[in-house]
Amino acid sequence: MHYKTYYESPIGRIALTSDGEAITGLWLPKHDDFESNYDEALTEAELPVFEKVISWLDKYFSGNNPKIDFALKPIGTEFREQVWDVLLKIPYGETVTYGEIAKEIGVKRNKPNMSSQAVGGAVGTNPISIIIPCHRVVGKNGSLTGYGGGIDTKIELLKLEKVDMQPLYRPKYSTKP
Repeated sequence: MHYKTYYESPIGRIALTSDGEAITGLWLPKHDDFESNYDEALTEAELPVFEKVISWLDKYFSGNNPKIDFALKPIGTEFREQVWDVLLKIPYGETVTYGEIAKEIGVKRNKPNMSSQAVGGAVGTNPISIIIPCHRVVGKNGSLTGYGGGIDTKIELLKLEKVDMQPLYRPKYSTKP
C-alpha cells in the first residue's frame, strides 16, 4: 500500500508519498500527475515518516541544511539509483555538472565514456526532488537546464541555498518570469 500527503511550501504545494516506512516520492507542483507513477491508488494518511519529512522541509525552506533522519526509497533501475546516490552527496549550497556525475558513474560502472545525457535522463527521473537534490546539477557551462520542477523552481531552490548564481544562467529556451 502507498500513502500520500501534501505540504504547502514557498514554491507551491508539494506531494509526499510513502510505502508506510520510507519516502518514495517528493513531487513538486508541476508534477500534478505524480500518482501515475504508482500501480495502486494512494491513500491520504498521517504517518511518522511524513511528520519527519515535513519537519525537514520546514527547516530547509527556512534556509537551513537539515540532516535526513528518515528512510528514502526511490525506485528505479540500477543505473538511476546509482545516479541518485551521487546526487545525495552533493553538498548543500553547491552545484555539480552532469559531466562530473557521468565521470563518477563511469568509474563505478567501468565505462570511462559515460554519457552526460544518460546521467541527465536519470537525474530527470529522480522521484524524491529537493531531498535527493537534483536541483544542484547544472550544465558544464553554467546552464540551469534539466529540472522537471521548472527552471524558476530550480533558481528559487539554489537561491535559498545561497548558491553563487553569478556563473549560472537561464537557458534560452526557458521562459522568463
